[in-house]
Amino acid sequence: MTADEIKKIVEKQRRFFYTGATLSVEYRISALCRLKACILEHEAEINAALKSDLGKSPFETYMCETGLVLSELSYMVKHTRAFAREKTVWTPLAQFHSKSYQKPSPYGVTLIMSPWNYPFMLAIEPLVDALAAGNTAVLKPSAYSPATSALIKRIIGECFPPEYVSVILGGRAENTCLLEEHFDYIFFTGSPAVGRDVMRHASEHLTPVTLELGGKSPCIVEKTADLKLAARRIVFGKYLNCGQTCVAPDYIYCDKAVKDALIQELKKQITKQFGHEPLKNKHYGKIINEKHFHRITGLINSNKICHGGKLSEKTLQIEPTILNNVTWEDPVMQEEIFGPVLPIVTYDSFGQAVEKINSMPHPLALYIFTSDQSVAKQVTARCGFGGGCINDVVIHLATSEMGFGGFGESGMGSYHGKDGFRTFSHYKSIVDKKTWMDLPMRYQPYKKMYEKMLRMFLK
Repeated sequence: MTADEIKKIVEKQRRFFYTGATLSVEYRISALCRLKACILEHEAEINAALKSDLGKSPFETYMCETGLVLSELSYMVKHTRAFAREKTVWTPLAQFHSKSYQKPSPYGVTLIMSPWNYPFMLAIEPLVDALAAGNTAVLKPSAYSPATSALIKRIIGECFPPEYVSVILGGRAENTCLLEEHFDYIFFTGSPAVGRDVMRHASEHLTPVTLELGGKSPCIVEKTADLKLAARRIVFGKYLNCGQTCVAPDYIYCDKAVKDALIQELKKQITKQFGHEPLKNKHYGKIINEKHFHRITGLINSNKICHGGKLSEKTLQIEPTILNNVTWEDPVMQEEIFGPVLPIVTYDSFGQAVEKINSMPHPLALYIFTSDQSVAKQVTARCGFGGGCINDVVIHLATSEMGFGGFGESGMGSYHGKDGFRTFSHYKSIVDKKTWMDLPMRYQPYKKMYEKMLRMFLK
């Protein structure tokens, strides 16, 4: 799509927004209901698209993509009316007589840029929040997941006119053109490198942004942990979507006293969950493309493989792999892995582990496995991270009652449920001053009596 075509779409959406059509709560709820019905109608096609792009099974697609979107839609249909209400707040005596309230208002024309790893969910969930808040939206899905992106365009085209919601396909050229336009809000999910570029472009128009990025999310296994349960849950979260999950445990950081026992449990769980030949498991997916396949395989030191390691360039698959005896200087510890490779590093003391994690960029997620609640509290209080779990992984993002997002190097802002509505809303602070009384103390000429009254009100 050309720059002129993109500009016309943005202009058309801005004109439509200023008609006030999206301010009606009934209009918003109707839009969400249409989207939900359309997704249910196209569920089989969504399964097929995600199978084509990432090798996902229908079960995993519903669990991690379609089902989460439907859940967010149901939540927003139920709560949008309440979220959109004006909220009266206390008015100080100095403002007598008046009413103070906050009015949730949509920003206007929003841009949502989504990644390829969960191409349906990470495009549609923020769209749900944007529409619930009363915005229009330009949606830019990833070029790396062409089947899903094309289907998203078709679904959105069936649900909404382009002046309300538009989908723009394409790659870097289209991304550049979009970022040069003036949007009222930008929501980006992707890598920190591209996130910085998005923020630079947004600064030209002082456009507020939400950045959902990533980072090396640690999974701490403390010496009191239930190793069998920890291994089961870590294997699930790490190798889900072949490790191409922004909140997947990037590496295990464990007490050296339990490392060998933990590795044995991890091996058992990989075999139990994926079979003796994972590459032949029809429910085990693939790496998105050759570029990422070669990047991931380049991080694997064959001398440190203690489980897995087999790969198929033809099918872009890599076995669930564990690396032992890893050091902080190894290539696999220099970047977010985003693949089915699990390095294990150890610590001598728990204090050392906390200190090391805090010396690194803030991760999007952090997980701690322990039977000692004081240890868990210490980690959640002292370590900086976006969100996480105690004795589990990844599930913290699957609720509409909690916001999801990072901070620092792993992003800014959050969404899901009420937090998503707030993200795409500006809260206007309004004082409705009554006309039947006008206190004279703020006006000149100033008098001693007025100063006494002022000091009584403001202290």
